[in-house]
Amino acid sequence: MTMPPDLPQRHSSTDILFDGRRSAYFDGDSPVPQDVTLAVDTQAQMLEIGLPASAESGVRWPLDEIRRLDDTAGKEGVILRWTGDPLARLHLFDVSLLPHLRRLKRRAPPKGRGRLAAWAIGAVAAVALQVGVLVPMLADSLATYVPPAGERALGEATFKQIRQALAGSGLPPLPICEGEEGLAAFERMLVALDVERDTDAAIKLFVLDHEMVNAFALPGGYVVFFRGMIDAAQSPNEIAAVLAHEVGHVENRDPTRHALRSAGSIGILGLLFGDFAGGAAVLFLTEKLISANYAQAAEKGADEFAYEVLENANVSPAALGDMFERLRDKYGDTEGIVSHFVSHPTLTSRIDFSRGAAIKGKPYADVLSDGEWAAMQQVCD
Repeated sequence: MTMPPDLPQRHSSTDILFDGRRSAYFDGDSPVPQDVTLAVDTQAQMLEIGLPASAESGVRWPLDEIRRLDDTAGKEGVILRWTGDPLARLHLFDVSLLPHLRRLKRRAPPKGRGRLAAWAIGAVAAVALQVGVLVPMLADSLATYVPPAGERALGEATFKQIRQALAGSGLPPLPICEGEEGLAAFERMLVALDVERDTDAAIKLFVLDHEMVNAFALPGGYVVFFRGMIDAAQSPNEIAAVLAHEVGHVENRDPTRHALRSAGSIGILGLLFGDFAGGAAVLFLTEKLISANYAQAAEKGADEFAYEVLENANVSPAALGDMFERLRDKYGDTEGIVSHFVSHPTLTSRIDFSRGAAIKGKPYADVLSDGEWAAMQQVCD
C-alpha cells in the first residue's frame, strides 16, 4: 500500500476550508472512524485531511486521484477513496467539496501497469520465439526422423486437400490431367534429368487442370504442376528447370520441414485463438503448402540443385532465369502469382544466378523433341 504523506496541521492563504463535522475518516487499519478537518490546497491540488490525534497529524490526497464509491449502503453523503490507498475511506457529508474533485467517476488506473506491460511484452516475445525460432528448429530436426511411409501419407492427404480446396466446397476435386502422351513426355523429362524412378522413393508427378501459374512440392516426393505453368512456358527446357527446382526441394526434404513448421505454428496459434483444430487448420495448412515460400537457404539450395541437374542433362541452367524473367515482366517481382517464386532472394537475383550458372558458349540441347513438347502442352486436353 502506498502511504499518503503526513500533513502538518496548518493552513495557508491558498487553502479552502470545509465543514468536516460529522465527516469520518477510516485509515484502513482500524474500523474506528476518526473525526477530521477538511481543506483544499488549491496551489498543491491536495485535499488536506486533518486528524484529531495531534496537531501535527493528517494525510494529503491528490485531488485528481480521489474517486467516489457508489455503494454507500444507504448512508447519507458520499464515500471517497484515494487510488494510492486501497483501504482508506473518507465518509463525506459536506458535498460543497465535490466540485473540487474533478475525477470522481474516472476509473482508477490498474495497479502494477508496468508489471502488466512487462508480462504482455514477455508473452508476445515468447510466442514469437516459439513460432519464429523454436518451431522451425524442432521441425528441421524432426524432418530427418519422419519415415518415408509417413511422408508419403502426409503428401497424399495434403494433395487430396489441395484438389478439394481449389475446386471449392461441395464440388468434385480439381481434375488431374491424364493425357498419356503428355505424361509420357514428363516421364521422359524425369529420366533425362536423372531423377530416381521405379523405386518407392521415386518422384510422383501430377498435373492439375488449373490456370494458376505454379508448381510446388509436397512431402513424400509429390511434385505438382498446374496447367497454367505449362501454358506460360515457351520451351520444354523452362519446364525442366522448374521441375529440377522442385525436385531439389524434395531431395532436401523442404516440404516436410515446411509442413511440420506450419503444423507447429497452427498448434501454438490454436492454443491462443482457438478454432485451429478442425477445418480451419486444414485450409490454412493447404494454403501454406500451395504458396510455400521456403527460407532463403532452402530456395537457394533448390536452385543450386537445379543448376547441377540441368548441367548434367546438357540443359542450360539459364532456362530457369528465362521463365522467371518473363513472369517478372508480366506480373512484377513480388506480387501476383509470381510471389510463389519470391521469398529470398528476389526474382531478379535468381535470374542473374541462373544465367551465371550457364557455361558461356556451350551448345546446350532441348530436353524434349518438338513432338514430346507438343504432347506435354496438350496433357490436359
